[in-house]
Amino acid sequence: MSTAVIRQETEVVEKSTGTSTGEGALPDVVDARSVAPRDARQLSRQFFRRLAELEEGTHEYQYARNTLIEMNMSLVRFAAGRFRGRGDDMEDIVQTGMIGLIKAIDRFELSREVEFTSFALPYIVGEIKRFFRDTTWAVHVPRRLQELRVELAKARDELSGRLDREPTVSELATLMNLSENQVVEAQIAANGYNSSSLDAALTGDGPEQGEAVLADFIGVEEDGLRLVEDFQSLAPLMADLDERDRQILHLRFVEEATQAEIGARLGCSQMHVSRLIKRIITRLREGMLGELDHA
Repeated sequence: MSTAVIRQETEVVEKSTGTSTGEGALPDVVDARSVAPRDARQLSRQFFRRLAELEEGTHEYQYARNTLIEMNMSLVRFAAGRFRGRGDDMEDIVQTGMIGLIKAIDRFELSREVEFTSFALPYIVGEIKRFFRDTTWAVHVPRRLQELRVELAKARDELSGRLDREPTVSELATLMNLSENQVVEAQIAANGYNSSSLDAALTGDGPEQGEAVLADFIGVEEDGLRLVEDFQSLAPLMADLDERDRQILHLRFVEEATQAEIGARLGCSQMHVSRLIKRIITRLREGMLGELDHA
C-alpha cells in the first residue's frame, strides 16, 4: 500500500472519529465509545502496535489500554445480546463480558496475525458463560434444599402420571415422607433455580435474530480430542528445546503471562521476548511439517 493511500485512510479515520495524529504519538480519541466498529478495528491495530512499545504503568500506556477498552465495548454488547431472555440483568451480563474484553486486550499480540475481534469474542463469551454457570441459582439455597428440589420434581412427575393431574402438597408430602411445610419449603427453593430449554430461541439484534438457540452458546465441541495426534508429534519437538525456551512457552501459554511479565522474569525486554516466541513457534511449526531435521 502506498504512502499516499495510508495517509488518505488515516485522514478518513480522523475525520470520522475526531482524532488527530502526531509523529510518534497516538491519536487523540475524543470519545472512544462513539468510534464506529469499522474505524475501531483500524485504530485498534495502531494502538496495539504502540502499546507493545510502551512501559506498563506510564500515562501513555494507560491511555492506550483504556482507549482500546472503550473502542471495543461494542464487541461486549454484541456478545451479551446473544444471551437476552435468560432472565438476568443485561447490565450484569455486559459487566461480566467486560472482564473478558480486558483479558483479551492484555493478552493480544499483533504477531498472532488474527483480527482482534476474532481473538476477543471467545474471551468475552467465555466469561459470560462462566457467569451463567456460577449463578444458575438466582439466590443462595442450602445444599439440603437443592437436593430436595430434585426429589420433589421426581415425586411430582410420578404422581402426575398416576393421578392425571397436578398433585397437592399433601399428596407430595405423603409420597416423600415429609411434612407439608417441608414440601412447601422445597417448592419455594425451586423458584430460585432458573433453567431454559436448550432449544429455546434467543432474541437479539442483527441478522441472527430468531435463528440462534441456547444450545449454540452453551458447551463447546471438544476440539482437544482431535489434537491427540498433534500432541504426540509435538512432544519430541518440545523435548529438543532448551530449558529457557520451554520455560518461555510455559509462561506464555500455560500461565498466560504477558510478554512484559515474561521479560521481567527472564531479565530481557518485551520486544526480545516477542522475537524469542516467534522463533520458537516457527521451529515447532517447521518440525510439525517435517521440515526440521532431528538427526
